Amino acid sequence: MFLELSKIAMPVVFNEPLSFLQRMSEYMEHTHLIHQACSLSDSMDRMQVVAAFAVSAVASQWERTGKPFNPLLGETYELTREEEGYRLISEQVSHHPPISAFHAQSLKQEFEFHGSIYPKLKFWGKSVEAEPKGTMTLELLKHKEAYTWTNPMCCVHNIILGKLWIEQYGTVEIVNHSTGDKCVLNFKPCGMFGKELHKVEGHIQDKSKKKRRVIYGKWTECMYSVDPKVYDTYKKSDKKSGSDSKKLKQEADEMPEVQETVTVIPGSALLWRITPRPPHSAQMYNFTSFAMTLNELEPGMERLLAPTDCRLRPDIRAMENGDIDSASTEKERLEEKQRAARRERSKDEEEWSTRWFHLGTNPHTGAEDWLYTGGYFDRNYTDCPNIY
Repeated sequence: MFLELSKIAMPVVFNEPLSFLQRMSEYMEHTHLIHQACSLSDSMDRMQVVAAFAVSAVASQWERTGKPFNPLLGETYELTREEEGYRLISEQVSHHPPISAFHAQSLKQEFEFHGSIYPKLKFWGKSVEAEPKGTMTLELLKHKEAYTWTNPMCCVHNIILGKLWIEQYGTVEIVNHSTGDKCVLNFKPCGMFGKELHKVEGHIQDKSKKKRRVIYGKWTECMYSVDPKVYDTYKKSDKKSGSDSKKLKQEADEMPEVQETVTVIPGSALLWRITPRPPHSAQMYNFTSFAMTLNELEPGMERLLAPTDCRLRPDIRAMENGDIDSASTEKERLEEKQRAARRERSKDEEEWSTRWFHLGTNPHTGAEDWLYTGGYFDRNYTDCPNIY
């Protein structure tokens, strides 16, 4: 038995003080990997760094058990990081179902990274499972390459009782549409003894399906790449030495003991290592250093931002300032304002029109996708809706 959660208004105490649009921009934390991929001349080397980026993009989920605020229809979020050479714009393009679209571009025309997410939530009694429906597209412009993939499932356990904990699982397939190379990554479910918790294993194959690299690690820590023959030899000798002797019985929903960190196979190359969380992260919704900066409203910024930007959203701001009562009142007011606007539109038989994205066809997959229309950074926001 499961419940579809996207239509249920949750009390504000379950939230973290960020909108889902801001949470989505956390994909950009390890942008240095995209820059690295752009600089590599070999397509296999590029693929393994893109694979590391795809894993790094979901690494901030670790221990993030607070639910981001549902974006209001028409809400936007922009993030410009000149020192990391990119800018991003996102928009809530649909309310039922909730769909968030984003588009990031290199300031030096090196890459574009875009996609849309419909986080389909299911409630299974003791746990909540989120399926992030939607495709990620990364274009390396100099190499005329496009990679696409979908993100793994995410599950929060023990939502009624006990310690909340998170796992991600499922197969992530990254396709290079220019070369036909493919990377298949298996995010492993934790298993009965917690042995597989956070593990990611997979391989890169060329268009003739020949295995060229094995990729392994944990999405909470680091990812490595190694030659397939070396990997197979290591696995055989590992089995013989019977390194699986320690087994602990554990209830299905209990948080497994975190096993030893990633065992590095000799001859492996490190692709990515997670940035450690700041020391006070546990008191701050388990935010990364990157997440802590996302709601900052710097002096003079308000004049530049679109009036629909999440940083101007009063309920999130109140929660960040520790005023839970105000956050709750404001959240209810904004949700009611959104419902009233929807009633008005249906009375006038008006369709909602998105501002910065339009529904089109992804040129690489041929599937329907939300594509950036352009123009956001021209800073003309006169016809933005009044949603706050």
